[in-house]
Amino acid sequence: MKGVIEKMNDYGFNGHDEVLKNFKSAMENECFSEFVSKLKLPEEKLMKYTTTLEECSINYDTCRKCKGLIHCPFKLNGYSYLPRVIDSRLEFDYQPCKYKLKDIKKNSYQDNVCLFDLPKEIKEASIDQIYSNDSNRYNAILWINKFLGDYRKNKASKGLYLYGNFGCGKTYMISALFNELARDGVKSVIIFWPEFLRDLKSSFDSGYGEKFELVKKAPLLLIDDIGAEATTLWGRDEIFCPLVQYRMQEHLPTFFTSNLDLKSLEEHFSVTKGNVDHIKARRIIERINQLTDQVEMVSKNLRG
Repeated sequence: MKGVIEKMNDYGFNGHDEVLKNFKSAMENECFSEFVSKLKLPEEKLMKYTTTLEECSINYDTCRKCKGLIHCPFKLNGYSYLPRVIDSRLEFDYQPCKYKLKDIKKNSYQDNVCLFDLPKEIKEASIDQIYSNDSNRYNAILWINKFLGDYRKNKASKGLYLYGNFGCGKTYMISALFNELARDGVKSVIIFWPEFLRDLKSSFDSGYGEKFELVKKAPLLLIDDIGAEATTLWGRDEIFCPLVQYRMQEHLPTFFTSNLDLKSLEEHFSVTKGNVDHIKARRIIERINQLTDQVEMVSKNLRG
């Protein structure tokens, strides 16, 4: 039967008993000994990683005593450099702690919401955090809560055209609704309309069709700040009209936020550079009417 030194020679250590000595010395530390025993590998495989395993055992002990992510001492919050056994060999990488895993699971619903050019707070919008101390917001909140219940029962197909003054929380409110449904696994897309048009126009050679299809077929869609863009024939007739036409035909819930009421939005769509077309503008408004309920929300500016 081979001794430890002979086995070390088999693993390429050339009989250097200094390696064995260092490992035996490390094993005198109770924390290290307990840690490597969990790896269930023979000593001759472990000892060539003694220094790295010592560092990992300190990380492991730190994690065991940690009380939450806020107390994590590591630069990569919630992750510790640790070993794992793969096919009877050791590999080292950054692994999430139990608190990080819980946090990942808690926020995994956010993967169901796709954002185009919108701030981080929109991704984290919550029904519980909707500002409700204003009676002018009551109708919008009532509509949101009703839609939430109806959609969970029968996938209600009519969305919302929510319009009102700048900064009153229109986008946040609908995003909170989408995030709530994302917890049920419902996919949604939120686009800031002026920037989406610019991005789409610049991507004719790289992902144009994919982006447009993603938005067009989203189970839930919010077109944010409609009416803030400069009206062009291309944006109106080649992008917006086919988009709302498809969603109307497929009964896909579609939401809009705007500073304009529908009458003002119709005027906005009727005028392009050097051209006025009231008929096309009227057709757009008719489709928005079929797609949505309209609710006005005039409230204080929550952005400052």
